Amino acid sequence: MTINWFGQSCFRIETKEAHSTGSGQVSILIDPFSKDIGLKPPKIKDDIVMVTHQHFDHDSLEEMPPESFLIENPGEYEKKGIAIRGISSYHDKVEGKERGLNTIYIMKAEEMTICHLGDLGQEKLTENQVDEIGDVDILLVPVGGNYTINAKEAVGVIGQIEPKIIIPMHYKIKDLKIELDGPEKFVKELGLTPEKADKYKISKKLLPLEEMKLVMLEI
Repeated sequence: MTINWFGQSCFRIETKEAHSTGSGQVSILIDPFSKDIGLKPPKIKDDIVMVTHQHFDHDSLEEMPPESFLIENPGEYEKKGIAIRGISSYHDKVEGKERGLNTIYIMKAEEMTICHLGDLGQEKLTENQVDEIGDVDILLVPVGGNYTINAKEAVGVIGQIEPKIIIPMHYKIKDLKIELDGPEKFVKELGLTPEKADKYKISKKLLPLEEMKLVMLEI
């Protein structure tokens, strides 16, 4: 499995088709953004496209080909043997009254579980959400505050989920026109030395067995 980050909450996950007879690749794109945010958006060419909520820095679908399988809401989905579950959450601390709802996505591929928290704004997850999320190998977590949980809250949510690998997202980077905190507060609060990579390749046998691992993806 290969994970690429394009900025904000946008990732491309390339993985193996899960059918026992299938040997093809599956490409999953999460939260494609508009170029208006100052970053270069990826060209949409993916089998599965997932949107966590309807804001222009997460749901730019104009160039999406008709054959892409679009997921925009909570529920159970399967495409090319990849099982995906969407869980409802809030984009703010007042039960959606300010910024509405957000969908957390759980994906199962190559015997690993990936959780993308989207623009989670709740200070912490509810017990039901933690139960629904379950065991997570790789957690994609917003850390930049202002529109999502901040560094300290993100560390609290990580403690609730207890993933093996943490990949932060939705923080200030060069050219981004949206005001967010940089990743430094989060790295300090978490207390782990990050591994930096342009793209992250991972398989089940390479998952850490004991200590959590922090991976910082670069564009």
